[in-house]
Amino acid sequence: MMMLDNLRTLTLHDWLENDLLLTIKAIEPASSDASFRQYFRVYTAEGPFIVMDAPPDKENLAPFLSVAALLTQSGVNVPHIYQQNLADGFLLLEDFGPQCFLHQLADDTADRLYQSAFDALYTLQSQTDIGSCGLPVYDAAFFERELGIFTDWFAHALLDISLPEPAWQSARQLLIASALEQPLCCVHRDYHSRNLMILSEDSPGVIDFQDAVIGPITYDLVSLLRDCYITWPDAQVDAWVAQYHQRLVQGGLLSADLAQFKRWFDLMGMQRHLKAIGIFARLHLRDGKPNYLADIPRTLNYVLKVCQHYPELAALGEFLHMQQEALQNVLAQTATANPL
Repeated sequence: MMMLDNLRTLTLHDWLENDLLLTIKAIEPASSDASFRQYFRVYTAEGPFIVMDAPPDKENLAPFLSVAALLTQSGVNVPHIYQQNLADGFLLLEDFGPQCFLHQLADDTADRLYQSAFDALYTLQSQTDIGSCGLPVYDAAFFERELGIFTDWFAHALLDISLPEPAWQSARQLLIASALEQPLCCVHRDYHSRNLMILSEDSPGVIDFQDAVIGPITYDLVSLLRDCYITWPDAQVDAWVAQYHQRLVQGGLLSADLAQFKRWFDLMGMQRHLKAIGIFARLHLRDGKPNYLADIPRTLNYVLKVCQHYPELAALGEFLHMQQEALQNVLAQTATANPL
């Protein structure tokens, strides 16, 4: 049984037992989260559930509820919401189980798992009406703010460096222009191996969707295939990209040729990975979550590889390449200060 060691835990227990009349057998942490949300798996006489704990002073449940309804209507398998307590910031959710893609991905499972992920992504993109969904739009200002996370938290706060202004300005303009010229669709924004759950039926279950927007058609695909938590050979990624491109074209969602689509994919990935690197640094420095620092080298490597393929990004790539030793020093110091 979870320790009743704070007022919030007592409030959660009171809601489950006295308001919902659940007979609780045990409660355990279900997953970690990069936000202030926490998830618990609740074992009851009625079966297992997931409880989301989202403190109202730090998290807004309204986007989660509205996007869950939207994606359900589109045919995406997201957790059913059984009960909600908006005043205290609790939701009682369907339990998709403990197995996410990251736990099961391997050379002999990748094709099968990714095919199911492609199916769910295509449903998301083709069945969500962006004209009526009410989601915010990924505009130029949105992309600028996200790239600012990289400069503010990774370059300045973590490494104490300044990016070369001409190279950074050129890269920002290129990445934003490429994103804005793409066809628009519903974008999950965190469509990767930790947020796709393996189910016995209608797999995958899709979670962590509350930040969905209307945005570029390659965004979720690159989140999936150039995942910050697992890496695949370039030839394999290229084959999956070509396959999904063909599906989009055949479905009438896309008219661009494969070369154009691949360029969008690469540059979209670089924008997303720069943002992710900044977020990983922020999670360590601001939120006291140093474990995310271990994902920076893999994510930075994606950025460097894109810079190598596009001459317009060469200057920025050379500068970032030179910072790798400084990054390794920071990671080593942090590991020493935060032993497992």
